[in-house]
Order: sequence, then C-alpha cells, then structure tokens
Amino acid sequence: MKKDVIKKAFQLTFPVMMGYIFVAIAFAVLMKEKGLSPLYSLLLSIFVYAGAMQFAAVELLSSGAGILSAAIMTLMVNIRHIFYGLSLIEPYKKMKKEKYYFIHSLSDETYSILCTQDKNDRPLLLLIGLFNQLYWIAGTLIGSWLSEYLFFDTTGIDFAMNALFLVIFVEQWQSVEHHFPAILGIVLSLVCLVVFGQNQMVIMSMILILASLLAYRKLKGVN
Repeated sequence: MKKDVIKKAFQLTFPVMMGYIFVAIAFAVLMKEKGLSPLYSLLLSIFVYAGAMQFAAVELLSSGAGILSAAIMTLMVNIRHIFYGLSLIEPYKKMKKEKYYFIHSLSDETYSILCTQDKNDRPLLLLIGLFNQLYWIAGTLIGSWLSEYLFFDTTGIDFAMNALFLVIFVEQWQSVEHHFPAILGIVLSLVCLVVFGQNQMVIMSMILILASLLAYRKLKGVN
C-alpha cells in the first residue's frame, strides 16, 4: 500500500484519534468499575466496536440482561447504521472479501469522514476504518491499565460518548456551506422526542430525516 495513502488516512483520522482514545478509556474504566474483566473490554472493542452500544453493554453485562433484551437494545442504539449502509451500497459492491471488515468498522466517526472522500478509493476507505478502530482499541487498553492502578470518580464519565458526537457535529457544521440537512435533523429529532418519547424517537427521527432528505433531493433535482 502506498505511503501517501497511509499518510492521508492518518491525517483524516487524527481528530478522531484524539476523541476515541479518551472515550475508549472512559469505557474501559466503567467496565472495570462494574467488576467486569479487562478481557471483556478488549473483546468488545475488537468484535463489537460499537461506541455508544459498548457503553450500553456495560449495564447489560453487569445486570445480567438476557439475550432478547440485549438484541432489542442493540437494535435501538444502532438503528442509524442501516441508513449509513444504504448510502454506501455502491462502494460495497466493488469490494471483495474486504467489504466484511469495511462494514464492521463503519462507526459514526468513520462514516462522517467517508462522506467527504472518493468512494472509489477503496484502500483509503479501509484504512480510515482500520485506523479508527485501532485508536479505539488503544484507548481500551490504556483505560484497562489505568483502572488497575488509579482510582477514578466515574460520575458523568459515560457522557464522554455524547461529547464526542457533539464535537463531530460541530466539525461537520464548520466544514460545509449548506446547513439545511443538519438543521432538519435537529428539528425533526426534537419533534420526534416530543411526539414519540425517548424510547421511540431514534427510529422515527431517522425515518423522517431520510424521507425528508430524499424529498429535498428530488425537489432540487439532485441525481
């Protein structure tokens, strides 16, 4: 693989690294506080790698939740990834076996970077996903190590993931000229929160946002 591709992937993912490492540290510390083995933290970061869902998994694992409860919770938390995948069907088709890792590594932060890149540059796309997961794994390892030797007051530490989402939103807002999609997403999410409540708002807001953006795209004549 060319050095310039590796360099570009690192430059693009560097801001994510600064967030992922600290958020993953928070995740590993919470796991340790709940009495769960650091091995579980590492395995989750390697084979699940689902950011917000990993934070939710802390409570699921520590409370002994059943498989059905875990499955429903996972669907609710990660339903947005269905919409991510729909916009990347064409790049998927052009890939071979590597598409399975490409799908596995598609986090929110990775998707936000991919949206600004050439979808035909498969080596770059894969490296972006790989680097981001390696940052998360590194943070998990650091957090597991620190939790063995240092005491943490974990009050509010689970807000780290929310803070990262907020930073990504601000970065995306500043990088584009047209803010209609972002404003639409905020408004529809708030409406769904009021109308459908906290438990149902994620699915409904994603459906409404997708339908609205497709209608807007058709109205503007975008292919």
